Amino acid sequence: MQHANNFLELVEEYRPLVKETDVQTVANKLDNKEEFVLIDVREDHEWQQGHLPTAIHMGRGIIERDIEKAIPNKNQEIILYCGGGFRSVLSAYNIQKMGYTNVISMDGGVRDWQNFGHKMVL
Repeated sequence: MQHANNFLELVEEYRPLVKETDVQTVANKLDNKEEFVLIDVREDHEWQQGHLPTAIHMGRGIIERDIEKAIPNKNQEIILYCGGGFRSVLSAYNIQKMGYTNVISMDGGVRDWQNFGHKMVL
């Protein structure tokens, strides 16, 4: 997908302020059954087509509204992902501003997850 320049500029402004990880690190954490919350911030129709194992869905449009009820512990490790790693940066930045201290964006998103041969679930 071709993103608008202003969108990309916004993401690149916030990217240095957000911790990021890669797909393989997330896959290893899942394999090792490490404790963290994995959140898919994509749109509803994207979620319904498949998502990462153990993920919960809080779309980019509602995560700020719902995060405190779903995850009251603001120190909980949270990994966010989207289609390619752009929306997850914006979401991570926003929930950090809400006081969450251990928020990570998965660079590459679902695109890289699938390119590396990892499975999606319905």
